[in-house]
Amino acid sequence: QVQLVESGGGLVQAGGSLRLSCAASGRTFSRYAMGWFRQVPGKEREFVAAISWTGINTSYADSVKGRFTISRDATKNTVYLQMNNLKPEETAVYYCAASGFISEYASQYEYWGQGTQVTVAS
Repeated sequence: QVQLVESGGGLVQAGGSLRLSCAASGRTFSRYAMGWFRQVPGKEREFVAAISWTGINTSYADSVKGRFTISRDATKNTVYLQMNNLKPEETAVYYCAASGFISEYASQYEYWGQGTQVTVAS
């Protein structure tokens, strides 16, 4: 089992920045690829970014490329999502997840956090 706890969400003005954190505990965190997804009510969970277990490979949704950065700190068992130039349409609950391999598909992630709300005011 891997337990994931997100933090860092909140209210920000359009154009602002937030850094989300996802603290992991349980099984060997360093062997899992990690992903960030977001979801608004009534819509499917949407891929945002992912990082391989080595931290070498990353993947981003086209909509966030150049603005969001995913990273991980193995010494702290934590993965981060730095979000810059946020837009109102990016208001959502943001989830981190763990998978055996880097993927853009939510169905391939085994473990999920409870989510953290990000609200971008216009």
